[in-house]
Amino acid sequence: MSELDLAIRGGTIVTASDMYKADIGIAGGRIVAISDEITGAREEVDASGLWVMPGGIDSHVHIAQDSGPGIVMADDFSSATASAAAGGNTTIMPFALQKRGQSLRQSVEDYRKVAENQCFIDTSFHLIISDPTPAVLGQELPALVKDGYTSFKVFMTYDDLVLNDRELLDVFDVARREKALVMVHCEGYDTIRFLAERLEQEGKVAPFYHAVSRPEIVEREAAHRAISHAQLVDVPIMIVHVSGAEAMEQVRWAQQRGLKVYAETCPQYITLTADDLQGLDMEGAKYVCSPPPRDAESHQAIWEGLSQGVFQTFSSDHCPFRYESPHGKLNPKARSSFRWVPNGIPGVETRLPILFSEGVSKGRITPQAFVALSATNHARMYGLYPRKGSIGIGFDADICLWDHTRKETLRQEILHHGADYTPWEGFEVTGWPVATFVRGSLVYRDGRVLGHPGHGQILARGISEYVSRQ
Repeated sequence: MSELDLAIRGGTIVTASDMYKADIGIAGGRIVAISDEITGAREEVDASGLWVMPGGIDSHVHIAQDSGPGIVMADDFSSATASAAAGGNTTIMPFALQKRGQSLRQSVEDYRKVAENQCFIDTSFHLIISDPTPAVLGQELPALVKDGYTSFKVFMTYDDLVLNDRELLDVFDVARREKALVMVHCEGYDTIRFLAERLEQEGKVAPFYHAVSRPEIVEREAAHRAISHAQLVDVPIMIVHVSGAEAMEQVRWAQQRGLKVYAETCPQYITLTADDLQGLDMEGAKYVCSPPPRDAESHQAIWEGLSQGVFQTFSSDHCPFRYESPHGKLNPKARSSFRWVPNGIPGVETRLPILFSEGVSKGRITPQAFVALSATNHARMYGLYPRKGSIGIGFDADICLWDHTRKETLRQEILHHGADYTPWEGFEVTGWPVATFVRGSLVYRDGRVLGHPGHGQILARGISEYVSRQ
């Protein structure tokens, strides 16, 4: 088989349904052979003792996104995709954000220019719709879906992003007609404003009160409202970054009734708690994200949802800011109120080790479930399957070699993101990515990013299986 560019030999292949020993043959960036023994390739990689898994797909990341006056995200596409590769990922999906008053098409074209020739791994854009004008709904959005932007996100909170109920229904209606998937950030805007203003009046302005201003009931109410709108319009929706039992129970209620409601959760909701926001001085700002982390009981509820299939995907919601920066967490207004602390935490590089360690290594989920939650379901959900998301003949050779016994301690000094901290400093994990291949090319090995910006492609996507099969 001398036509092979690469053979990965001696490893144990893990997919969402199987686990078996075999060699993999790669040519032209695709998997072309899987058998007991493959020899004669131009290059061989010894995977003995390692698990050979599909590269991770992180379908919820924020990169180089406008974050308000004077605030700058810590990652550009180069650093974000390098960090993702080091975490075992081969595809990420950030968001092209439409500013109010801006053409949706223009926002996509501008964002694409920022990303072009910068990516170490493959990338595909969701859309964020903040201004659903008649032109956007009637012309731009249908055209963009046809161009391969087959998913978009809407917000039920944030001053510059929130859509009211009528706007949500209008967007849902276009999604149903165009067979697109809607991602929904479920937190009630007016309720948060009410609570935040009351806390500020009481002088409770430290980062910890970010979590107090966004209790679970705020997420639960919004999730219920989004589900109700989706049921009315008869459109599939994905409720993103579910943080605890109350919102999860709304999703499970919908699923048990046959509604087309799917859900995602993230590492912060199985490891961090609101107490982390109580750090001395402004240290708690490092953990400010939305929805905020909850408590240990919420961790248990999320694991219940992961093991029972309530959640289809496990994403990072990577949204990195520097801590020691006037353009990040410690901007001049941050000390005056939690409302001015940039909202988000870095996590694209640590997502897979945390899920593997807390899930597979501790016996909460199977290796196959890990692959489904970290790669396969993302590809199916967002129109990349069967090109991405599994190991099989014809798939892109997006592969991660995984040492399932290796113990590591997460710490800033070994990570590759643009942020100057990790919320998981000192967190111990068992299971670690040792090599990442994107379309057959080695982009990361043993702590070093080896690829180059521009190797990653910007991908158009098809219609989600979760939409088309309904």
